[in-house]
Amino acid sequence: MSSLKADFNELLERIRHGREFGHASFEPIYYLVFSPQHILDVKRQTPAWIAKLRHEGFEVTVFSIAEAIVDILGNAPLRKIWLNADRKAPLEWDKTNRTLANALARGALQERLEAVLESLEGQPHAIVLVTDLEALHPYLRIGAIESQLQGKFHVPTVFLYPGVRTGKTHLKFLGFYPEDGNYRSVHVGG
Repeated sequence: MSSLKADFNELLERIRHGREFGHASFEPIYYLVFSPQHILDVKRQTPAWIAKLRHEGFEVTVFSIAEAIVDILGNAPLRKIWLNADRKAPLEWDKTNRTLANALARGALQERLEAVLESLEGQPHAIVLVTDLEALHPYLRIGAIESQLQGKFHVPTVFLYPGVRTGKTHLKFLGFYPEDGNYRSVHVGG
């Protein structure tokens, strides 16, 4: 737990000072990387981290990936069709997961996150905390969403990332997905 606390404190310092090499293409994207075995610890710590950010003067907006997925899939126009198909073949999980992944990959998640980012643009003390990334499994990875939003991050955005850090810019989502180096962010922890 103290490692999570230390990693969060390091993250906070980096947010305060920005990226060390401050080049023109920098977007304030930060990943707090933690072992998947600590998902529950992170969920327990998140309210304290939000309070600490607020104490530091930040206006925190939380974007829950899990809540967004539930809302998107729960209100999808094809939901009744999906439920009927699932009733007819309840053990075809691969087909079900592909269908749901396709629904999410059409851009609904990034549209919602983009709307949050746009609503906060120009607010000097705004920060977005993106939680529940594990809910993306088995549908998507956050790197796919982040890449679609390139150029849209104008306020510090922190992703609470369950995974393994395998280099300065390489991460393994949930510790078992293949290593991915397509992140344009500052990584802390892991």
